[in-house]
Amino acid sequence: MAQYDLTSTMASYLDRHLVFPLLEFLQMKKIYPQEELLRGKLVLLSKTNMLDYAGSIYKSLNKTEDIPPEMLAQRTEVVVKLKALQAACSSLTRILENEKDFNELTEKKLFTFYHLQEHFEVTYDAVDSLYDYAKMQFECGSYSNAATYLSVFRALTPNPEKSVQALWGKLASEILSQQWEVALSDLMQLKEIIDGPAGPNNRQNNQSSLPASSSTPLGLLQQRAWLIHWSLFVFFNHPNGRNGIIDMLFQERYLNTIQTACPHVLRYLTTAVITNKRRRNVLKDLVKVLQQESYTYRDPITEFLEMLYVSFDFEGAQEKLRQCELLLKNDFFLVACGDEFIENARLFIFETYCRIHQKIDIPMLATKLNMKHEHAERWIVNLIRNARLDAKIDSAQNQVVMGAQFPSVYQLVIEKTKGLSFRSHVLANTVSGGLKEKEERGGGGGGKRRNDRNDRNNNNNKEPSIEDDSVENTIAV
Repeated sequence: MAQYDLTSTMASYLDRHLVFPLLEFLQMKKIYPQEELLRGKLVLLSKTNMLDYAGSIYKSLNKTEDIPPEMLAQRTEVVVKLKALQAACSSLTRILENEKDFNELTEKKLFTFYHLQEHFEVTYDAVDSLYDYAKMQFECGSYSNAATYLSVFRALTPNPEKSVQALWGKLASEILSQQWEVALSDLMQLKEIIDGPAGPNNRQNNQSSLPASSSTPLGLLQQRAWLIHWSLFVFFNHPNGRNGIIDMLFQERYLNTIQTACPHVLRYLTTAVITNKRRRNVLKDLVKVLQQESYTYRDPITEFLEMLYVSFDFEGAQEKLRQCELLLKNDFFLVACGDEFIENARLFIFETYCRIHQKIDIPMLATKLNMKHEHAERWIVNLIRNARLDAKIDSAQNQVVMGAQFPSVYQLVIEKTKGLSFRSHVLANTVSGGLKEKEERGGGGGGKRRNDRNDRNNNNNKEPSIEDDSVENTIAV
């Protein structure tokens, strides 16, 4: 299944530290040669300060107990630099190490730069050094410490752009520490910053804001593409992540980002929709997107929905479902939802098949669902009982007999009025804009008509009345 592996594609949107878990997973699954993966790890580690880890991989790769001298020299330099940065921000780290004082300052809301400057001799240089120290901790693989220091830095720094950079680092640290609740909170903060107003107003108000280079349309597209890829770690590990990814990625700006920059993310959006029984309402919109992007990206998961809801090719859907089972086992983000996906995919096949057939042979249905006959019959009985479908099993004929199915009146009303509020809002804005434009154009023309009327009235020795003038104003508008 190496042809469907997205690790190399996704790596360009991830911090190098976030790529390590993906490589560990590939190494465990043995999709690629072990030596090739070890070399890839070593290349990534060469740009970090995780020298002990790099040394162990070097030993495994070269089957030796010796570490290169340059690696030992680099380790010594890193230790010296760490000590220097720790000394530069010692006025802050002393407060953080004293848990009692730190909690007291936080509870009394006194953990501000001006209070710390006055009572603890903290300077702006110390705050900036704390950022560098946190970054150094992150590069060394000490993610928990990095997250703590970056959180403190964001509370104290007056630099809004650097605060955003710290938030990206904090999100990566929380992901690698598997702190999913905090990571979700950081993710939503970043989303608000990227989607919120950018420019001088945010900087003047000391709010977190993107650098000017990232506030351009292309910069925002890149920021959203990175956020989407980083969010996969959170959404596929958080208990409510499936709802979160659907809510986020079906927003117009993020859907546009996927279609423009990273259509491969449709694999994960499709999986989230299939495994979430409560979000069937977005299925129709998803199928439309998959059809539009089928020329840029396809895999067994996206093709499964196309086969089922566009082509109504049940044989093809069955074949794609078998491929999906293998793909899910070898995807870092989807490996935990394999059983749930297969269960819901079978339900999709069964429901779609029942809509277009009145009688269904159980052996044939078992074949389409890739199940044994006894398991399929038991599964169908439970499904009919739990889903309250209007169907029964004819044991003599070994068939499922479907009752007459009529769409719910309430569902029809919901479908007809879906999006009515949005369309009404757009129409109201269009009409309002048209009236305003007409009013602006009619201002000059109305004055000219009034002057012409006044000239005619003067020629007839008549005084223009207030009432006439107001009528002309109304006409002009």
